[in-house]
Amino acid sequence: MDGSKRQITKIAREANKLVIRTMREGGIGSGEVDLIHLIRHNPGLSQKEVCRQLNMDKGAVARRTASLEQKGYLIRRANPADGRSQLLFATRKAEQLKTSKAEVETAFYGWLLEALGEEEKESFLSTLNKLYLLSKQESRSGFPHVIQWLLREKENGKGEQEDDEREDE
Repeated sequence: MDGSKRQITKIAREANKLVIRTMREGGIGSGEVDLIHLIRHNPGLSQKEVCRQLNMDKGAVARRTASLEQKGYLIRRANPADGRSQLLFATRKAEQLKTSKAEVETAFYGWLLEALGEEEKESFLSTLNKLYLLSKQESRSGFPHVIQWLLREKENGKGEQEDDEREDE
């Protein structure tokens, strides 16, 4: 049974709601944030590749790309390998969007931590860091221990019980 009740996920979801609200006030929708993020991390993608990676249809990507270009977050450059397509690149404004997103998240988590006393905060942050380092190590190795754990849980029938509990939320 998940003793955490997925609280970390739930808190992160609340932080993301604030980020989306803040971005929306700046004229950026959540779908646009995903597209900007993809292009920032993969400069020079074609719209076709964006469609594939975000699992979106061609028209939706074309509309979002045009909107983001008009707002100054993306630029298009001719594809030297294919004269019919263009490649997408993030602008400096898009890079600043990353900074503002991190600032909003930092403010939210800072606000939450104010609810804890100093000892409680130190203990929590130490535990959180320990869990982060463990998760990062597990991720880098391809999640072998988590996969084994999931298989054991499934064999014991616990996975179904937790799925039922999630549906109740």
